[in-house]
Amino acid sequence: MSLSRRTILLSGAAIGAAGAVTGLPAAAGAAAGRPLAYPFTLGVASGDPDHDGFVLWTRLAPQPLAEDGLGGMPDRDVPVHWELAADERFRHVVRRGVAVARTRSAHSVHVELTGLLPGREYFYRFRAERHVSSTGRTRTAPAPWTMPAALAMGFASCSQYEHGYFTAYRRLAETEPELILHLGDYQYEYAPDTYNVPGGNPRDHEGPETRTLANYRQRHAQYKTDPDLQAAHAVAPWAVVFDDHEVENNWADEVPEAPDPEFPARRAAAFQAYYENMPLRRTSIPRGIDMQLYRRVRWGRLATFHLLDTRQYRDDQACGDGYRDCAAASDPARSITGAEQEAWLLDGFRRSDAQWDILGQQVFFAQRDNNSGPLTVTSMDAWDGYVASRDRITRGWLAAGVRNPVVLTGDVHAHWASDLKLDYADPTSRTVGTELVCSSITSTGDGADSASGSHPWFAFNPHLRFQNNLRGYVRTTITPGQLTADFDVLPYVSRPGAPAYTRASFVIEDRVPGLHQTADNPIPSAVRSAAPSADPGQQTVDQETVRP
Repeated sequence: MSLSRRTILLSGAAIGAAGAVTGLPAAAGAAAGRPLAYPFTLGVASGDPDHDGFVLWTRLAPQPLAEDGLGGMPDRDVPVHWELAADERFRHVVRRGVAVARTRSAHSVHVELTGLLPGREYFYRFRAERHVSSTGRTRTAPAPWTMPAALAMGFASCSQYEHGYFTAYRRLAETEPELILHLGDYQYEYAPDTYNVPGGNPRDHEGPETRTLANYRQRHAQYKTDPDLQAAHAVAPWAVVFDDHEVENNWADEVPEAPDPEFPARRAAAFQAYYENMPLRRTSIPRGIDMQLYRRVRWGRLATFHLLDTRQYRDDQACGDGYRDCAAASDPARSITGAEQEAWLLDGFRRSDAQWDILGQQVFFAQRDNNSGPLTVTSMDAWDGYVASRDRITRGWLAAGVRNPVVLTGDVHAHWASDLKLDYADPTSRTVGTELVCSSITSTGDGADSASGSHPWFAFNPHLRFQNNLRGYVRTTITPGQLTADFDVLPYVSRPGAPAYTRASFVIEDRVPGLHQTADNPIPSAVRSAAPSADPGQQTVDQETVRP
């Protein structure tokens, strides 16, 4: 091909004005009112792939940072033409149609396609009046009865716009994954100069702390204007779940972090804006303070991704939240998933015929005791605060005979990898699964490198296998015989353009739960001078507990 996919998708230069593009229907003239300025400032995205379709997304916003959250759009619905092709030059168009970007949905567009061929790559674009969007690449999942040879999947979390540049998203996009999972904290709610990193934030949020629908729409738009994030959305379909900061820090069901009689309205506003700005299916359209987010993405018989919601149905954090030695954390009546979602997950284990059953979720699953003495001091915001809930789910995958259970996690702003146990008090008990935790894209700033195995908690948590406090993401290659996880890091995010490199690699073998390390790569000399020096004190802190 004369133009590579990477050139097209990462430069955003494949499509400009409508006059430079053939194939899309010609505009019949601007709708009533003043013609639009260029409206595709937020890019394009796709998501929730199935074997015969996926969701295509865009949102019209000529002035994306407008305070009213409506992106500078006129108060009228706008027809948006979309086009799907088998090639990036759109010589072989397989579908086209028109969706309506409605004022009541902040002029967002969700095109939910079915009837496509399984296991195929597609390209898509949109037109509104005379303007044409950039091109996105997406794909359908393989047919349910097939066993794919491999899947390249990356996962990420925690992108605080103020704390750095989203270079990690671009580096992930450059690896050209087939699927990206985002495990929460896609955006943050804070007002400018509220949640600061040492040395000051490299850039600022626009607008106040997000509380209203206008606030959340504006904040999502600001994040979506970032070209590195747009590149990651354009390169592959995403499957997303929220954590806390899409609403507010450490919320639990209908309980806010601090007493707030307006919290139900705030939660409803946050959910509405989240749906409007994500490539989600219509099954996730919010209904007031409720939103159906837990769901499954199947990749043939190779992998089933069980995407969880650990915020909307959880009991309030025990013992006042934070790190505690808390008897209430073991109360069997407490749940982080709620009874209905737990039953759905356990039923999914029993019905699964996948080679790999992968839980895409938000908060640390394995036990992490931060006390070297007789007390067990753990985070009440993680599964450690819901011990019985974790035990029921772990025993559920064992009872169902799940072949290869793997838990994927975000939230804590550092890379971790751990073996999963039924009894964490007994280091000799058998390993029953594996957890992979991705660092943040930017949250808490540059971070610091450290020698593998040097974290002080490893001494009294022998199931913890790896930790690193640089920013980054995790790339996985999933085959029938093994899952390989590469923990990629960046030496800095406080300025743009950082390189990425693989800090460590692990393999999980089919039917052999637990981690086998295959690479431990010290920071390369070429980037050593640009990286911050290790701060031993930083290694003892769960970054997600550091709050204004």
